Amino acid sequence: MKLKKELNLLNVFCVASGAMISSGLFILPGLAHAQAGPAVVISYFLAGLLAMTGMLSQAELVSAMPKAGGTYFYVTRSMGPAVGAVDGLLTWFSLSLKSAFALVGMAAFTALIVNIDIRIIALCLCLVFVLINIRGIKGAGRMQVILVFGLLTILLVYLVRGLPTVNVHHFEPFAPKGLAAIFSTAGFVFISYGGLLKIASIAEEVKNPGRTIPLAMILSLLIVSIFYILIVFVTTGVLGSAQLDNSLTPISDGAAVFMGGGGRIALSIAAILAFVSTANAGIMSASRYPFALSRDGLLPEFLSRISRRFKTPHIAILFTGAFMILALFLKLNVLIRAASTVLILTYIFSCLSVIVLRESRLQNYQPCFHAPFYPWPQIIGIIGFLFLLFQMGREALLIAGFLIVGALSVYWFYGRIRMNREYALLHLIERITAKELTTRSLETELKEIIRERDDIIKDRFDRIIEESIVMDIDRAIKSEEFFRLAAEAMSERIKVSSEVILGKLIEREKESSTVISPGLAIPHIIIEGEQTFDILLARCQKGIVFSKDVPEVHTVFVLIGSKDERNFHLRALSAIAQIVQDPHFEKKWLGAKSEEGLRDIVLLGKRKRPTSTS
Repeated sequence: MKLKKELNLLNVFCVASGAMISSGLFILPGLAHAQAGPAVVISYFLAGLLAMTGMLSQAELVSAMPKAGGTYFYVTRSMGPAVGAVDGLLTWFSLSLKSAFALVGMAAFTALIVNIDIRIIALCLCLVFVLINIRGIKGAGRMQVILVFGLLTILLVYLVRGLPTVNVHHFEPFAPKGLAAIFSTAGFVFISYGGLLKIASIAEEVKNPGRTIPLAMILSLLIVSIFYILIVFVTTGVLGSAQLDNSLTPISDGAAVFMGGGGRIALSIAAILAFVSTANAGIMSASRYPFALSRDGLLPEFLSRISRRFKTPHIAILFTGAFMILALFLKLNVLIRAASTVLILTYIFSCLSVIVLRESRLQNYQPCFHAPFYPWPQIIGIIGFLFLLFQMGREALLIAGFLIVGALSVYWFYGRIRMNREYALLHLIERITAKELTTRSLETELKEIIRERDDIIKDRFDRIIEESIVMDIDRAIKSEEFFRLAAEAMSERIKVSSEVILGKLIEREKESSTVISPGLAIPHIIIEGEQTFDILLARCQKGIVFSKDVPEVHTVFVLIGSKDERNFHLRALSAIAQIVQDPHFEKKWLGAKSEEGLRDIVLLGKRKRPTSTS
């Protein structure tokens, strides 16, 4: 049973934005200011820049493999199930903690409006979001849009009213604790950009994911980064160090200065909206990680069950909700450092995955979005993330080490004996060492993902190509010899003697050359009989000589059909003509590693498809 595709660009943008604009804005600025002083503005900027390197990598990976489980899915396919298990469990842990952190963060703001025990409120909200997400991602997505637009409107008012009241003297001294503090604080607030991970995890439920997800990622990071920097700047300039340091309600405190008690209440409401949106998005996205791990056999099977009524992973959602409730009893600082550490590790895995997948030269790794300036953003990102990790201190490294060991233990004692999957790193090692280490299982899986991503419905042309003969000729030959080889190969399949087929191919070539463009020929003939049609694909690296007047041919499609198949014959010719129009077709064709690779180039080629599969 498949998950339903119900999220559009606005939904996806709001999931990421709502997940980012929460604790990172309404709680952390005060704690971060205590560590870096007014230079905390630079810390947020640096964290955003580093998040961009990871975001570009994730946008490429998710546009190539839009599957539930996001980062886990593509890390497993690039670096193997052991690394994938570590990434999947750590990311689930991080997203769940971040959502629990959002519920904990509501305590300070709720206390400003009503006097109710925060644990009761947090527990009730968690249960509400679990029920909303079980009922369907569309409803959860609609709720997210309402929350985020309400939130952004209030924040815009805060900026417009607050900018004229900024006191520049509050920025002196700008970096009282030095450069190292700016970088360590950037690592501390990096959790603020964790919402981007949430898009990756729900990718399987997004309409037109190849275009929608990268665009939503870029827009959300850009807009949220601008809001972060400007709001932290205004808050620092309005409050100053004495009031801001270690404040758990910094934005509300800032609003009280220039908007009075009403402003404090309005921004407290905005904070509650932000935390609600983060918790909602957190359950929505975090639950897809145990679902994906279970689907691959790395966690028990029951976690991958899908509700027949709502088409949602209800068991995984309940499991994640239960963990979030337990996390409500952890200390705030532990939550922040654990979630930030895991988030940084996940971005490192994303950058490494792009490098491994590109360098493995997998033919069916076909992202709709390509990270620009490869490999520099990935290299800069990896170095920058490692630097942030070490700047965060021994506690962060101990947390990271403990979590990695725990995740590896789950893989070693449970998942290892249940999952055996091919991954891109093996293809890269194979390419370097020239040893046979792989089958085509990963290429086949990527092909099916492309079909699902691009909504490709198999038609008759696809079914014929899947069963067609593929010839890969390793020597230079003349057209007559090629026709003989093709006739012999196709004779038994279409129940016509090879001599008849050979004669018709030679006769057709004499009438007019079937070489239709440099390097490409499409010989096609009509035979006696009924309901007969077949296609042969051929590649000749060293070239087939059709005549002295045309260049050597490297690509040949041979079409043979009976008279009653004339209409389909024309449709097949049209399909091939559209596929070979790809400006990179010849390069792909000559670079394919196997006969199945040649077949996949045709099956995944861009062409117009009939509305029916006939």
